[in-house]
Amino acid sequence: MKLYMTPGSCSTGIHILLEELDLPFEAYLVNLLAGDQNRPDYLALNPKGTIPTLVRDDGSALTEFQAIAWWLARAYPKAKLLPDDPDGEARVIEAMTYAVGTIHMQGFARIFTTDQFTSNEADQDAVKRRGIEIVAKGYAVLDTLLSGREYVAGRFSIADAALFYVEFWGDKLKLELPENCRTHYRRMLARPAVQRVLREEGYRV
Repeated sequence: MKLYMTPGSCSTGIHILLEELDLPFEAYLVNLLAGDQNRPDYLALNPKGTIPTLVRDDGSALTEFQAIAWWLARAYPKAKLLPDDPDGEARVIEAMTYAVGTIHMQGFARIFTTDQFTSNEADQDAVKRRGIEIVAKGYAVLDTLLSGREYVAGRFSIADAALFYVEFWGDKLKLELPENCRTHYRRMLARPAVQRVLREEGYRV
């Protein structure tokens, strides 16, 4: 398989899942700042121009974090990256979707890509502040979810890979992580697969 990724981005979560599954794959770097996502060869794989993209063994490309993560869990069930019962699976997907769809796409997107939300330079500080507010509220929700649990579903699941990357971003921006999120983040940092991924992506463990 081939993973099209950007170090330190949401694709880090998919990178972690591939390492957890111990699957052989080739990594292809997509330089977002240089506009690699808009190159014709990349758009032929992923017309959305987003990351991550996973090209599977049959040559088909799969996009969107949640879809890739769910497929990996279902394609390799022995790793138990999803709970066995429908309610448990739904709760994992619920947490993963909230981390990606709200904390990332509504919160961090306003912080990292402020100009996509306003063309008025005078409004950019307000947009960033709103992004920080959304992230803080999101962390509070996750903190409650993680209360009394080591991982979202009790054991490591695809949701934890999503939580990790939004916690990782908060740590890098020196945002406050609530206690349960901070404990979850440290627990994730201790996982050998996560340590390998961070080293491979150029971060000090």
